[in-house]
Amino acid sequence: MKNIFLLLLLLVFFFSCKKSDRLNEQNFKNDDVEAVAIATPPPPVDQVKFVKPVIAKSEEIIEQKIIKTGDIRFESNDLEETYNQVVVAVKKYHAIIQNDTEGKDYGSIFRKIVVRIPSAKFDLFLSDISKGVTYFDNKEISSQDVTEEYIDIDARLKAKKVLEARYLELLKKANKVSEMLEIEAQLSAIREEIEAKEGQLRFMQSQISMSTITLEFYKTVANEGGATISYGSKIWNALKSGFNSFSGFLVGLISIWPFLIFFGAIGYFIRKRFKKKVV
Repeated sequence: MKNIFLLLLLLVFFFSCKKSDRLNEQNFKNDDVEAVAIATPPPPVDQVKFVKPVIAKSEEIIEQKIIKTGDIRFESNDLEETYNQVVVAVKKYHAIIQNDTEGKDYGSIFRKIVVRIPSAKFDLFLSDISKGVTYFDNKEISSQDVTEEYIDIDARLKAKKVLEARYLELLKKANKVSEMLEIEAQLSAIREEIEAKEGQLRFMQSQISMSTITLEFYKTVANEGGATISYGSKIWNALKSGFNSFSGFLVGLISIWPFLIFFGAIGYFIRKRFKKKVV
């Protein structure tokens, strides 16, 4: 019994020593690694390969919706030359003459043109037609930001289209005539709203893509009321006026000749009778 007990003690002691040796060996290896790491200097900065960080995509950038308009008025020495200058600029920048008006004011003649120009060419067109102008009677350029309004209408349009699709699905599943009629009535109202909003978007897009410039140029002319008339012209005008008056008098007498004969005959008989009484 004692022999067995001693044998067990020897086995426990042997395994304990072996385990301790393993732990010491492992600690020694770790110390070596740390020592090597401390002894080894870090590589130069220019040789370090940095990993490019992954940046999350930002929100989609919304393009601004700007409506540009211009209103210009100036004096020109030659209306035809200025008009040709405008026509050249219109062809150059692919613009459209929407309206062309000529007229005469007190002391001036003018020409008014409404031009639709691609928004990207707005400033270039304005620069070309302003060449040679020394002074503007009026020059008003405005930019209206309609981005928020455009996005709002577009979002409402998409929502209406989704609603339309849902009603179409309900229409396919409807079994009763009353349900079909009610769904079709709702669809009709939704489609009217969709068409109205599509029309608004088309109009806004037209105003955004094509800017409007109202161009008016004029030329000062002499006032005809200040012209003088010669003395000979006055005499000739007086003679013509007298002849016209005399002609009018004769025409008037001819038109009342029956009355003249009637009253002449009465006067003749009265005078003849009055002479008999005197005698």
